[in-house]
Amino acid sequence: MKVLNGYLLREFFKLLFICEGIFIFIFLMVDFLQKIDNFIEAGASKGIMFLYFSYKSPYVAMSMLPPAAVISVIILFSSLQKKNEITALKASGVSVFALSRTILFASLFIVAGVFVFSEAVVPYTSSKSNRIWSVDVQKRDPNLFYGQNEIWYRGRNAVYWIRQFDAKEMTMSHPTFYFFDDDFGLIRRIEAKKGVWKKGGWQIEEVIILERMQGGSFDLQRFDTFCLAISETPESFTKEIRKPEEMSYRQLKRYAEMVGREGYNNMRYLVDMHIKVAFPLISLILVMIGIPLALITKKGSTPLAVSLGMAVCFLYLLTMGLSRSLGLSGVLSPLLSAWLANLFFFLSGAYLLIHVEQ
Repeated sequence: MKVLNGYLLREFFKLLFICEGIFIFIFLMVDFLQKIDNFIEAGASKGIMFLYFSYKSPYVAMSMLPPAAVISVIILFSSLQKKNEITALKASGVSVFALSRTILFASLFIVAGVFVFSEAVVPYTSSKSNRIWSVDVQKRDPNLFYGQNEIWYRGRNAVYWIRQFDAKEMTMSHPTFYFFDDDFGLIRRIEAKKGVWKKGGWQIEEVIILERMQGGSFDLQRFDTFCLAISETPESFTKEIRKPEEMSYRQLKRYAEMVGREGYNNMRYLVDMHIKVAFPLISLILVMIGIPLALITKKGSTPLAVSLGMAVCFLYLLTMGLSRSLGLSGVLSPLLSAWLANLFFFLSGAYLLIHVEQ
């Protein structure tokens, strides 16, 4: 059995490396053909192009590993079945489950490797490739910001609502400022048409101030211009955009907490935070599905089994995308939206593996 396990592992990883290399090459080639015009128009050098695709390769490699794993295991078991080796092993008392257990155990190492790789390597290389694309190709300002429209900002005993914010001009459009006491009772509300950062302070225009008086009633005042005394500067309302793949799990968790604490919608980051943990398990689950797919097809039907494997990958991607969208919209919790696809396909794979002919 030790020799058999060694043979299975050797063949599986050999196929995995071949399939992974093919998928990476195809992905990068398609990406290159789609973006070559952008590089030419931007006048980017060959060195910049090489760096961009080099930095992007780790993310592509991680993304392509699940389909590579399922195709590899399908080819392996289809080959064993075609050569009647599965039948011979059954006759020798070796069950399909025993063979599957070896590959599934190896897949656990793939899961661990993907998680470590996505935490240690991918965030750095993805941030580099995204910055090259944004700054050197699209010629954008290197200081990108989230929440430039509809900013909600929570200050000290205050909440600010800014419809539009221009970081370059340091102006805010139609801001509303709410000030509260320690019991979260409203003591002042300031509305303005425009706010401009001048000489180290905010000057707001066409101002309406509603202020609570000592008896509990409110006094209304209007000003053409008003110097707003708040500690926040333009930098307080401008935060760097960071994509989920540019952060590790811990960084993404802290980032999501910071975005939510400052009044922004952080649902996207919460969902992607849980997906960071759920994604590495996709390889294991697809291998679990790929083994019975290879065995239930007729001998010599390896292309059909591979096609079914690719269809399962597509369906997996579609299900994960749908559940993620439901999580972003608030229909599902971030945790459930990230793990729903894994749960569904794990149960499907377990059912197929249990009921395949032993």
